[in-house]
Amino acid sequence: MAKDIGQEVSVLSSSKQGLVYLTANDWALIADKAIRVHFKKGDILVQRGMRANGVYLLVKGNAQVQIPSQPVTRMIGAGEVCGEMSFLEDAPASASVVAEDEVEAYHLDRPTLQSLFELFPHLGSRFYRSLATNLSRRLRELIGPSSETIRVPTKRSS
Repeated sequence: MAKDIGQEVSVLSSSKQGLVYLTANDWALIADKAIRVHFKKGDILVQRGMRANGVYLLVKGNAQVQIPSQPVTRMIGAGEVCGEMSFLEDAPASASVVAEDEVEAYHLDRPTLQSLFELFPHLGSRFYRSLATNLSRRLRELIGPSSETIRVPTKRSS
C-alpha cells in the first residue's frame, strides 16, 4: 500500500499540469489527509451548477471537462486537478467533469484543506499559487494562440 501511495505522489508531483509548486513535504501531508476515491467510466466527479466541496487530484485515468459554451471538451488526466474553481469561489461549478474511463483520485474537502493551511501556511501559499498558474494556463488555452505580436507604440522624440 505504501508503495502505491509513493507512486501516486510521484505521478502528482511530477505533473507539469498539476500543483507544480508543492514540495515533497506538502505532498506527504496531502496524501495523508486526502480521501482516496474511485470513479467508473461515466461517473461524475464534478457536476456543473453544484458545489464541489473540495478538489480532486487525479492519480489514474482520464476525465472529460464539459464546458457548455465550448463545442470541444477538454481532457484531464493523471496529475491534474479539478473542482478548483468551485473550491476557490465557494460557488457552484461552472463545468462538469466526467470520468472517461476508470479514474482514481484523491479528494481534499474544504475543511481538510483549510485545516492544513492553518497549520502549514506555506503549504497554502504554494497550493494557491499552483491553482492560479493552472487557471491562467487553462484560460490561455481557451483564448487560443495570438495571431500576431501586439506592439505598444513608443513615443518618438523629435
